[in-house]
Amino acid sequence: MVLATAEAVRPPERLTVDQAAEKYRYLNNPGSYVGPLKMSLTPYLREPMQMLTSLDFTQLSFVGPAQCAKSDMATSWLCYSVVCDPADFMHIDKSQSSARDWHQRRNEKFFRDTPEVRARLMAGKHNSSTYSTRFTSGMLFTMSWPTVNELSGKPVGRLWLADYDRMDEDIGGEGSAFDLAVQRTKTFGRFGMCAAESSPSRITENSRWMPSTPHEAPPTTGILALYNRGDRRRWYWPCIACGTPFEPCFKLFEWPDCEDNLEAAENVVMPCPHCGHKYRDSHHDESNTPGKRGMNMRGFWMKDGERFDKETGEIVGTAARSRMASFWLKGPAAAFADWTDMTLKYLKAVEEFEKTGSEEALKTTVNTDQGLPYLPVGMEAERLPEELKARAQARLGEKVVPEGVRFLIATVDTQKRRFEVQIHGIMVDGDVVIIDRFKIRKSDRLDEDGDPLPLNPGSYVEDWHLLIDQVLLAQYPLADDSGRHMQIRMLAVDSGGAAGVTANAYEFWRQLRADGRNLHRRVQLLKGEAYRAAPLVRIDYPNAERKDRKAQARGEVPVMMINVNEGKDMVNNMLSRTEPGGGMVFFPEWLPDWWYVELCAETKTAKGWVNPGSARNEAWDLLVYCMALCHSSRVRMHHIDWTAPPSWAEEWDKNDMVYAGENFRFDIHPKGDYDLSKLADTLG
Repeated sequence: MVLATAEAVRPPERLTVDQAAEKYRYLNNPGSYVGPLKMSLTPYLREPMQMLTSLDFTQLSFVGPAQCAKSDMATSWLCYSVVCDPADFMHIDKSQSSARDWHQRRNEKFFRDTPEVRARLMAGKHNSSTYSTRFTSGMLFTMSWPTVNELSGKPVGRLWLADYDRMDEDIGGEGSAFDLAVQRTKTFGRFGMCAAESSPSRITENSRWMPSTPHEAPPTTGILALYNRGDRRRWYWPCIACGTPFEPCFKLFEWPDCEDNLEAAENVVMPCPHCGHKYRDSHHDESNTPGKRGMNMRGFWMKDGERFDKETGEIVGTAARSRMASFWLKGPAAAFADWTDMTLKYLKAVEEFEKTGSEEALKTTVNTDQGLPYLPVGMEAERLPEELKARAQARLGEKVVPEGVRFLIATVDTQKRRFEVQIHGIMVDGDVVIIDRFKIRKSDRLDEDGDPLPLNPGSYVEDWHLLIDQVLLAQYPLADDSGRHMQIRMLAVDSGGAAGVTANAYEFWRQLRADGRNLHRRVQLLKGEAYRAAPLVRIDYPNAERKDRKAQARGEVPVMMINVNEGKDMVNNMLSRTEPGGGMVFFPEWLPDWWYVELCAETKTAKGWVNPGSARNEAWDLLVYCMALCHSSRVRMHHIDWTAPPSWAEEWDKNDMVYAGENFRFDIHPKGDYDLSKLADTLG
């Protein structure tokens, strides 16, 4: 009885988890390795394992690729808990079947092959089962999975969450598995520890994100979200050529451009980003450059806020502070990963995507082999506002018509208390330049003091007529200093929005048709539709008053319906062009920063284009309206023969929309609808 109870009162052995693993663990993997565990194979795991027993931390997260032995830390921690410092231990896997498989493939083998652990197993079948094991110290080890029942009401000092990103984000409406697990350690204070490991598998939520600190991870959920809560440690190699540390990452890989993917992968190298010195997976005799294993032996972790001083060889700076120790290891440093295989998988996945459009293989290799979060191809291709701003050109001038513009298109986005207006110059072959952007906020209606009242498109149809004088009949000087001006060819106006907007938009168009100036022929109401199979543009005749089939016969209120997803895809591709002559968008230098932010507000997802932050996006929408109108039957830009264009798209000297003087305005009518008597009177 004395011998049986001695284990329960034995003082803890003063070792860290990595020291205990090297002292007590024995690996029996015939065909791979048989013998004591050697931390020299995975030196990057020493510091995380040491933090598991640090009283400065109560939480730990480890982000890493496959083949880096991150999951094996759980077994080493269990070994420490059984042999050195007994305490209840819960291992949480992503599902019940995974927990059962882990016990059968890992735990049973570990118990059998590690003598010090095997000697401490409590005798009796009732003390050992698939999901729980008792030891002579009184310690209880349990295998569990993320459910509310499994993670509630169980005080446990040590918890390990395996493959965290494959767990549900919300467990029974109670929160994340990690946050529920942390509650189990509260009664143990500084002696409790909750740890999680995983390769990243959650989609990056903001393609335009830029890190606020050097080690910050992209905004996403799962293991990288936990990493961002902590002190954000990254694994660095000191370059043997320049002495400057760098983070081994797949994005640094270089391989030759070969027809044979395998040949390219076999010649992959990773240059130092500071001096270009090249490293290979294995030791390279010709240059005496150490391979991955040699560089890992030299490697070290740095927290966010720290930096390496080459002169002193010390890590200096103010490190980020947290109660969580968090680590992120990238794929090239993984001990059991092969650079050739990693590169070949990536090249094959890219090839599969190009042939089939499927991103599954690409996502898998980026997450599991490279240890990086995946950004969908549609989002990856998106641009940042500063990238577009960098293409701005001073030569385009401010609010003038640059050389090459053949006609002007105005588009209006209708808001509750304003009109957002954007003027576009259309050039040969469909290139576009932004001419102007402004707001109309004040109406012609006056208050008691004679001051203009705020615009209200949903309540006052007369407010819509401001679009005639301030937009449709606006004059923009030509850039040739000739004193000539160009008038707007077409005006497209959003007819949806707040209550009353649609009805007033229809009435506005009817009033234009009735006033005798034929301006309604140059005004096109529009509305978006989300039906994916719809054509890019189509003319519909919805009528606020009449619903019968005669509405179209009467020509009542033609509304251009836009397939918004297709239209936005088209504009997205145009913004990617950097060569003129096929739909490139030009930006004048005077455009403010907020305009570029609006242009980049939306993101392409599997569900279509979305505005994840509900940010202002008028610049984007107005450009979409413009291109939809250009491809409609009202303009038919894609059918224009630029060697013999219509008169309103001619060169300036022949263009009907270009005029000299300040007061002459010639309202263009569609071909076949000219009033020659009025023209004669005007010319006379």
